[in-house]
Amino acid sequence: MNNLKTVILLGLLTGLLIFIGDLAGGRSGMLIALIFAGILNFGSLWFSDKIILSMYKAKEVNSSRFPILHGIVEELSRRAGIPKPKVYLIPSQSPNAFATGRSPRKGAVAVTEGLLKIMEEEELRGVLSHEVSHIKNRDTFVSAVAATLAGAIMFLARQLQWLFLFYGVGDRDRREGGGLGLIFTLILAPIAALLIQMAISRSREYKADESGARISGTPLALASALEKLTLYSKRIPMKVEPSTSHMFIVSPLRGESIFSLFSTHPPVEKRIMKLRELARL
Repeated sequence: MNNLKTVILLGLLTGLLIFIGDLAGGRSGMLIALIFAGILNFGSLWFSDKIILSMYKAKEVNSSRFPILHGIVEELSRRAGIPKPKVYLIPSQSPNAFATGRSPRKGAVAVTEGLLKIMEEEELRGVLSHEVSHIKNRDTFVSAVAATLAGAIMFLARQLQWLFLFYGVGDRDRREGGGLGLIFTLILAPIAALLIQMAISRSREYKADESGARISGTPLALASALEKLTLYSKRIPMKVEPSTSHMFIVSPLRGESIFSLFSTHPPVEKRIMKLRELARL
């Protein structure tokens, strides 16, 4: 299923790039866009995890400096039956975390400095079990590719806005309707980026909560962590690219822009309720 989603996402981006290329330069523009799409698709498949980690200035940390963090990741990955992921630290005081990597062998877990400050050890275990579960379920590959593709669409939309602002629309474009098409592209491209994020089903978060809780054996610890994360993320907002917001354990977008209306995360209250139900079994 994840492979199918990836193919669909790549196809959507390729189609949009070709459409934009045709609007901007006809057949030659379409050809350039097709070549660019091929390069971008290859890059997103192989380098998306590095792009996401560098975007948030995440640095790999060793076990001598963070023994508890590494110890928990090692224990959980052993229980999950996957190789130990690399561990990264994000220099942000807003508590949050995400996992990335195109396969379990290339997995990585990234946590913010703020997360380590507010979490008790069992709560930290709950958060990390959720992220390890994403790696085990291979959600991270689709998430990283989706973030790269959505970011590319947002970038192209901004470039078209500048092009339209400085050069306007020529008479030929007006006669052929290209100007109207370009305007619609400027409006719809950012929405398309958000829809790509939403193509990553909300159910993957429920699944990661459940399987993570089973790996750690402490569903209530993850529920407690989610409560804290919801509270503190409102107090200490995190500046993120909307195209990558779906990767975090809780959405960093908290009503600060229209992008929060397109949240890829299910309500935290429902996630907590499901975890408490799981604990009673």
